[in-house]
Amino acid sequence: MSASRRSGTTDELGPDEPAEPEREASGGSDLLAALLDGMDAALCAFDADGVVTHWNREAERILGWTAAEAVGRHGFAGWAVRPADAEEVQARLMAAMRATGRQVHEFALLTKDGGRVLVRTQSAVVHGPDGEPAGLYCAFSEVHAQIDLERSIALSEALFENASWGVVLVDADLRPAVVNAHAARALGIGRTAALGRPLGELLAQGVEELESALTHVLAEGAPPAPADIWVAVRTPEGERRRCWRSGFLRLASPLAEEPVPLGVGWLFLDVTESRQGEQEAALLRFRGNQLHRAARAAAECEDPAEAVTVHLDFALAGFADQALIDRVTESADGPVRLVRIAQTPAGTPGPAQLTGQAGLPVCYGPGHPALQCVERTGSVRSAAGTGSAEEVREWALARQWPPDTVHALCAVLRSRGRTLGVVTFLRAGGRSAFERSDTAYAEDVALRIAGALDLAGLLGTK
Repeated sequence: MSASRRSGTTDELGPDEPAEPEREASGGSDLLAALLDGMDAALCAFDADGVVTHWNREAERILGWTAAEAVGRHGFAGWAVRPADAEEVQARLMAAMRATGRQVHEFALLTKDGGRVLVRTQSAVVHGPDGEPAGLYCAFSEVHAQIDLERSIALSEALFENASWGVVLVDADLRPAVVNAHAARALGIGRTAALGRPLGELLAQGVEELESALTHVLAEGAPPAPADIWVAVRTPEGERRRCWRSGFLRLASPLAEEPVPLGVGWLFLDVTESRQGEQEAALLRFRGNQLHRAARAAAECEDPAEAVTVHLDFALAGFADQALIDRVTESADGPVRLVRIAQTPAGTPGPAQLTGQAGLPVCYGPGHPALQCVERTGSVRSAAGTGSAEEVREWALARQWPPDTVHALCAVLRSRGRTLGVVTFLRAGGRSAFERSDTAYAEDVALRIAGALDLAGLLGTK
């Protein structure tokens, strides 16, 4: 702008210099048209007399009427609504000029080809420079599309507030972005405290498997079925091992021309109790089958001493790394003496063998678990603890066990009211400690071994 125009003088504009107000008005009109046509919602506007002044492309898509056909018409009567509905629709629309805020209505409008479309409208007054109502605008969309949107929002709100399973929105960096109340309780942390933190800070175990699943979903999409993921959750009381039935959904922006991953929706349900029940049932079936097979195989043995090793071999499968059988011998001075009569190979798998060391007692020190088992006539569990590797090795060697032993379970051998000896099951560091269910199984095996060992003594074979 020239200095004369800025100072307010009346100099004429030259023939080659266009008037700037006209250029600005033209640019504003183009911008308004672009904004209206780019809207996702249909929009039309009316002046104070109810004449259509604006009609965007989304309105044309829904009803089929072009802007040239719609602009300039008086209301919707005679073209966009049925004659019987025209008066009511016009009155409800124009009422927005006298109301405060937006007015929401549902109308049945006519398409250009004669069809009917149920739409939901939002109307509001447009004020002129003098503050008086100058017209109104009306934004509308098909009711089913609006209902779908409202359902999606309602579903999202319900999932993150009231769902009875965990829902976590994980961003593209594999960090929680939104966590619902159920998931926060499962993680043992507050909803806001979990946001933005690496999963490794929330879980002690199972992080690698979970992150691998999330990465796969981001790259390839949702898996065909839910998956069970075992994790260990960090809690003030220590680590809690849980099994979460997990489903994953890739989230992509609906506004982008190509799918842009926004993250992953992770839904999970705690199924720890049912999975543990299934595992225990499967383990009981396997052990029951092993006992049955061992009994059938032992029944075919001519030598009862051989039946002892058969029972030991079948019991060892999936249960322990090594097993020992020590027999009680008579002692004149009173202390219990145990003699090794059978054992499985140490270090390499193989069948149990009779040692043939008759009369040579095992050098167990006072308080040894095998001696306690005989004295109590009950099972004894023992473990090396959490010491260093050298301390664990010394613990095992002091008890006359292989140096890699970490867990031991001793079960007494009794038959006809007499204690015949002890069977000892040993596990290395790669296995878990013996539990109560393991003790029950070991006692069942010991019962069968004791019967065979008693029969061998009666027959004089051992």
